[in-house]
Amino acid sequence: MLKVNLPLTLMKMRWIWIDKFVEFHSGKSAVAVKNVTLTEEHLHDHFPGFPVMPETLMIEAMAQTAGILVGEAKNFKEKVILAKVKKAVFFNYVKPGDTIKLDAKIESITPEAASTTGKITRSDKIIAEIDLMFSHIDQNLAGKKFPDENFVFTGTFELLMRDVLLSGASSSEPGSEQD
Repeated sequence: MLKVNLPLTLMKMRWIWIDKFVEFHSGKSAVAVKNVTLTEEHLHDHFPGFPVMPETLMIEAMAQTAGILVGEAKNFKEKVILAKVKKAVFFNYVKPGDTIKLDAKIESITPEAASTTGKITRSDKIIAEIDLMFSHIDQNLAGKKFPDENFVFTGTFELLMRDVLLSGASSSEPGSEQD
């Protein structure tokens, strides 16, 4: 039997539902993109003959976009988890071949929690409006203790942030004007 020692961050494999950030304004807003392809396994079952991205995965993509925005606002020192979906309204479906844009804004942020608003668009047409609440679990009011290791923000998320971190506090889509 082959034994492989994987780095801890690889052992915590996650499904990432965004491909990259194209804009990032620390503590304010972020824009990420997701290219939906037929190679994504879930599309073969949802729905056979008419594959569409499940709405729950669109919520998760927005949670990742907004959650990273909230985490970065506190220099990734807090463990930020999705606490509540305040609003999720869907106007259209997303199919293989589509590129969606996830636009998240921080509505409010406190030591214990954050609230965000978000829109998903395809070619400037609204697909969904998703508003979320996040908890900073190290500052939870119940007094529960969590491991010191930040199991929320792993090296995987650093890869998503690479382009915007290299260009400073904000970035724009290729070919557009910088702020």
